[in-house]
Amino acid sequence: MNTNHQEKGKFEKWLKGSITARMVMVGLLIVILLIPLSYIKDLINERMLRQQEVVSEINKKWGKEVLLYGPILKIPYKTYHKKNSYSNKKEGQTDFYESIKYAYFFPEKLKINSTINPEEKKRGIYKTAVYQSEIKIDGVFSTPNFTEIGINEKELIWDKARLLIETSNLKGVNKLISIKLDKNNYAINSKYKKNTNYSSIIALHKLESDFIDSGDLPIKSSINFSLNISINGSKQIRFIPIGKETNVTIKSNWKTANFIGEYLPQNANKIHKNGFAANWKILDINRPFSQHSLNSLPDLKKYAFGVNFMIPIDEYQKSERSVKYGFLVIGLTFLIFFLIQTMSKIEIHPFQYLMIGIALTMFYTLLISISEHSSYLRAYVIASISVISLITLYSKSILKTFKFPAFIGIALSTLYAFIFIIIQLENYALIVGSIGLFIILSVVMYSSRKIDWQNG
Repeated sequence: MNTNHQEKGKFEKWLKGSITARMVMVGLLIVILLIPLSYIKDLINERMLRQQEVVSEINKKWGKEVLLYGPILKIPYKTYHKKNSYSNKKEGQTDFYESIKYAYFFPEKLKINSTINPEEKKRGIYKTAVYQSEIKIDGVFSTPNFTEIGINEKELIWDKARLLIETSNLKGVNKLISIKLDKNNYAINSKYKKNTNYSSIIALHKLESDFIDSGDLPIKSSINFSLNISINGSKQIRFIPIGKETNVTIKSNWKTANFIGEYLPQNANKIHKNGFAANWKILDINRPFSQHSLNSLPDLKKYAFGVNFMIPIDEYQKSERSVKYGFLVIGLTFLIFFLIQTMSKIEIHPFQYLMIGIALTMFYTLLISISEHSSYLRAYVIASISVISLITLYSKSILKTFKFPAFIGIALSTLYAFIFIIIQLENYALIVGSIGLFIILSVVMYSSRKIDWQNG
């Protein structure tokens, strides 16, 4: 019995006085505190998904993104195919059957002028950008070269020709659409089109004109056309450059323009203090598709270009990045307390380490919750000041002096400022982070040089 008591006493003495035991204890606590950090990451992902759901719901009710494809001249023509008839048993007889196919022709010139008026829509704490657009389209259809594509002009059905437009957003259209060919106007009506391309994210809906009079078709000479579209949309607006020469202008009072797609604006002064005015000029030689298509329209969505109006909401992304540094914050804070405990011989109980670690994890819940109602900078400042003050005051009760708590407060303030700078940086985050960690390592090595590790 005495032997057991002596061994237990030696073990407790080793736990209290051994540097190695304290290091093991601190390491285990750091590993344990990774569990609440993982839950905080899940919380951020959950809030991000909720935000996306709300934004998607707002956009769906207002009108989704606008992708415009057209106008396109659709001309039917007759084709003949052989078929065998055995109605006469003695002699096989060859007949022909007729079918109707379609040829599609893109404009010779296409000019699009679009004015976008964005506004913010809110649902609870979440917000998104929607817009009203006025789109004016002008252009020219030249006389098609049917010989080039192997169609006999005698088989053309000109009186069944139509103009068609495809768009991703019919719900947002708030005015009846008509297209003017030469001097006459033709109503544009919706046509149901089953989406068979299930891999496509953006489904295009078809709009077709009434049958066009022969006098308004480019049978012998080019024909001018024009139309106006007023449409509500969200997220972004894009166009497909189907003209042999396509000129597009997009004007808006939106301050944070994000130009997207296959082509970028050509004017250098597109951004100004009141918004932007971007110009594109795209020739047929700049894109890998021809001015006509037989039987069906090609899928040209990947050649679209335009402007994104999404509000740059990056609070959750920044919070997620800050959580990734949680291991570093907890580890360095515990290291500071460990060095103070080792050099000053002040006893710090494992429970006190645990309380400090929980306070450090509370920083991230404060950051997430406050940033949802304010800016990320303000949330970061409030959360960091709250946690630093809490840990500094708590360490004052543990360490019984003013010198060490003041040092801990300064060290934590420097650490949180350092992490904030890294989060803001993109191109230089790696080099700044590496230099900062090197400096921290140098300070730790210098501070621990006089510790007698042999007695641990």
